[in-house]
Amino acid sequence: MPRIAGVDIPDNKKIYYAIQYIHGIGPKFAADILAEAQITPDIKARELDDHQVAALNSLIDTGYVVEGALRRQVGQNIQRLRDIRCYRGERHKRGLPTRGQRTKCNARTRKGRKKTVAGKKGIKG
Repeated sequence: MPRIAGVDIPDNKKIYYAIQYIHGIGPKFAADILAEAQITPDIKARELDDHQVAALNSLIDTGYVVEGALRRQVGQNIQRLRDIRCYRGERHKRGLPTRGQRTKCNARTRKGRKKTVAGKKGIKG
């Protein structure tokens, strides 16, 4: 298994898809990196030689924010929003959608599983 940017990538996939397993690299960046390193996107990851792996590592390390640094940066951005008490920061604190989606129905991804609240029983009297 080749190790690129500190991540074990699957060696039975084409390199174009394999480097997308690195957090922060999607289809566009994968294509850009392979074009810059002059590597054919159709070859399998296990067919890379040491020179090509080193080229990919150096390109990703110098030009892209990936993995732990990216996660830390995103976390700091969210923490900044919370600290300045802006609307988006408040939504992050409460675990609600931050981009204007409706919450009366749906929004289960952010809100979590349903919490059933017992209804008021009919009071006889």
